[in-house]
Amino acid sequence: MLLSRRRSARSRRETPAAASSGHRLARASLTVLAGLLVLLALTLPREAGQLSPLAFVRIPVEALVGVAVLLVLPARYRPRVAFVAGALLAMLTLLRVLQMGFLAIVARPFDPIFDWSQLASGASVLRGPFGGAGTAVAVVAAAAVLVVLTALAARRLATCAARHRTAATRLVAVLTTVWLACFVLGTQLVAPMPVAARSAASGVYETARQAVTSVREQQIFDQQVAADVLRDVPDANLLTALRGKDVVLTYVESYGRSALENPQFGPAITPVLDEGTMRLGAAGFGARSAFLTSSVIGGGSWMAHATLQSGVRVANQHSFEKLVASDRLTLTSAFRRAGWETTAVQPSSLGPWPAGRFYGYERTYDSANLGNRSGIFDLFQTPDQYTLAAFERAERGRADRGPLMAEIPLVSSHWPWAEIPRLLDWDDVGDGSVFDRPGAGQSDPVEAVEADPDRMRDGYRRSIEYSLSTLISYVETYGDDDLVLVFLGDHQPAAFVSGDGAGHDVPITIVTRDRDVLDRIDKWGWQDGLRPDPRAPVLPMESFRDRFLTTFSSLGNSSRPPM
Repeated sequence: MLLSRRRSARSRRETPAAASSGHRLARASLTVLAGLLVLLALTLPREAGQLSPLAFVRIPVEALVGVAVLLVLPARYRPRVAFVAGALLAMLTLLRVLQMGFLAIVARPFDPIFDWSQLASGASVLRGPFGGAGTAVAVVAAAAVLVVLTALAARRLATCAARHRTAATRLVAVLTTVWLACFVLGTQLVAPMPVAARSAASGVYETARQAVTSVREQQIFDQQVAADVLRDVPDANLLTALRGKDVVLTYVESYGRSALENPQFGPAITPVLDEGTMRLGAAGFGARSAFLTSSVIGGGSWMAHATLQSGVRVANQHSFEKLVASDRLTLTSAFRRAGWETTAVQPSSLGPWPAGRFYGYERTYDSANLGNRSGIFDLFQTPDQYTLAAFERAERGRADRGPLMAEIPLVSSHWPWAEIPRLLDWDDVGDGSVFDRPGAGQSDPVEAVEADPDRMRDGYRRSIEYSLSTLISYVETYGDDDLVLVFLGDHQPAAFVSGDGAGHDVPITIVTRDRDVLDRIDKWGWQDGLRPDPRAPVLPMESFRDRFLTTFSSLGNSSRPPM
């Protein structure tokens, strides 16, 4: 009995001690996790390719300065200042994540002034177990949680530093000395990440500089939109050298220079163009090719279309919206003023297209009235062959029409390159349902393709082969003496497909039987055939409108823009 009481008393004495030890361990663990969270936020690299464990083994100068400042602050202000600083750090981290994503996909930094609307467009293609909208909400919620957790972590670290003021002061002094030594020596554990880190400070500076540059570039853009010499050219003088021709302007989605010159794509794609040159030559067609430097890369096709049509560089949604609200002359509106019927075929469009009025289209075909009955290949995966066949039936095949100008984005080579149709006999295309039959196309699970970069690149290559083969076959099947086909890429594929440093260049080709049209293009110095080689001329995409209208119109000297 006595022994039992002694054991009970000893147990009561040990229980508070054990509980206290557990609490201390929990508090220490929370402090370590808080430190890791703040360290990750302060040392996050700028580019996805720089992510590695060693990239985070660095000394952030912002942490040293922050601790020093917090230690000298009055105690009552310290937690509040740390909380706000942590929240700001989290927001800066989110901005760096956006920078990382933009650099990986569109090969340029996120524009803090004009790119917010593009985030909404990007959210529309997010996939997840809750659908696009649900996934977007989940992303926003995760961002909010990150802000709160980082703010709480910073406050906890500030409290810990104040509680152990002497140790914290010594640690800051030692790490500052190490930081200065590493900075002077340029020490790196992994290139190009210096141990003496200042990522957060650099991020703030880069963001501020980008904001100033964006505002200045927008002012220049506004001036360029307003200054349009060609807008006042008399209708009778426009496009006189193309009278009676059907001019079809087609964009091949993501058809960039890398499709021809990247070793993963070129060996398969260039033979398609070279063979097409011979086949079309045998049918009496000639072709001239070059490169244009697109305003975008990896996405934003509508901005590339606007750049080509308007003669001004459109690189963000804000510029696009200002442009389509203006009265600037476009290629399409020039054709309409000169007497052409004008039409647009937008197979991936889901509804009304307000920009069509700016461009000058009389008729527009979209997913609602194009008649595609395929259950697999629709919207952004609409077979290019179906798009061109439907256009031929609805427009070029009409007996009661005049000369026609059409703009047609071809979307079979659109990301994610999981659904790739096969080229069929044109008489079998019908309402598009034939593409759902076995052997008429390849449809792989999108998730499987996106998870395998090699598979995605292979899908990109095959889709470009299909699109180019379809255009060549279209000219062979429906081309006549009045056809002038202009086809080009809208932009390079995303940087993770095209590779680092691929640039913004896209091929452009003009195909026709008319010798006079080819002779006029020859003055541009473009190369013969469907395939521009690496030495082909390279022009800004925004220069095409003025060059084209000046070459094929009757302009006086006062109406000629500088070339």
